Amino acid sequence: MKSPLILSALLCLRAIAAAPEEMASAAKNFLAALDDGQKSKAAFAFDSDERENWHFIPKERKGLTVKDMAPAQRPLAFALLSSGLSQRGFAQATTIMSLEQILQDLEGPDRRFPRDPQLYHVSIFGTPSEKGTWGWRVEGHHLSVNFTLVDGKVASGTPNFMGTNPGEVRKGPRAGVRVLGAEEELGRDLVRSLTDDQRKTAVLDTKAPDDILTLAVRKADLGKPAGLRLGDMTSDQRTTAMKLIRAYIDRARWDVATADMAKLEKAGMDDIRFAWMGSFERGQRHYYRVHGPTFVLEYDNTQNDANHVHAVWRDFAGDFGRDLLAEHLKAGHDGK
Repeated sequence: MKSPLILSALLCLRAIAAAPEEMASAAKNFLAALDDGQKSKAAFAFDSDERENWHFIPKERKGLTVKDMAPAQRPLAFALLSSGLSQRGFAQATTIMSLEQILQDLEGPDRRFPRDPQLYHVSIFGTPSEKGTWGWRVEGHHLSVNFTLVDGKVASGTPNFMGTNPGEVRKGPRAGVRVLGAEEELGRDLVRSLTDDQRKTAVLDTKAPDDILTLAVRKADLGKPAGLRLGDMTSDQRTTAMKLIRAYIDRARWDVATADMAKLEKAGMDDIRFAWMGSFERGQRHYYRVHGPTFVLEYDNTQNDANHVHAVWRDFAGDFGRDLLAEHLKAGHDGK
């Protein structure tokens, strides 16, 4: 009889193997339900420039919108989204979509890009396959979920952007909804727990920037990490920092998140740095980032009287699967 530890390891391996299969199955089911006109909007070559053309603001986008799908096709699009996210991540993503109706009610319809919970675009890059190289994206205002698979492995789940406007719904039947509340509170808990000496290193400025610093650049680079090292934190502070990191990583399904966490640990946890800018008070402009050798997560809440959140997870070498794609091409594959 296998030990619990061995059984746990086998279940983990099974889950890791299942991620590419589930994504490929969901993508195939989605594409099979589309007519030719819809497929021409949703399907792109894997090497298309569009694959890295991501953003999180209201703008014209390529891809097939949920609005342009038949009612029977929409659950298949959401099944694809679900195939890459954890239960919590999927709930966050779909709730972010739903906030567009609140913005529509607040702002009215007279906008160049109307607020619409169905104005989210699904794109497939390459041919979905359990063993192949391909990718997919679900994107619209305040949401960009990107997955890249290389040789049948999930190479990347980044960039992963989530934002909320309002950050907290303050009136109406949905008052109290805070999609990214944990991301805010964990960051504030951490900075408030620091000693005066620690804050001299961690707090970079009393003023917060107007947005995340990486914006929607295709290749993130914030230079040398600044802030307080996890290795210079107390045990309790480090526990809070790890919870904060997991709040971002755990947007992805747990097997993908487990692989991401292993990558961070391999690069070294002690040299990951936490930095804060702005006020420590809720309802006031604030920003933080967690910046390591291989990644950065950024959080900014400054717009709309500090009730408008942008929160992103970036992998410096691995966004869009660049690191594994480089190995793939070096091995002589053709990218198909």
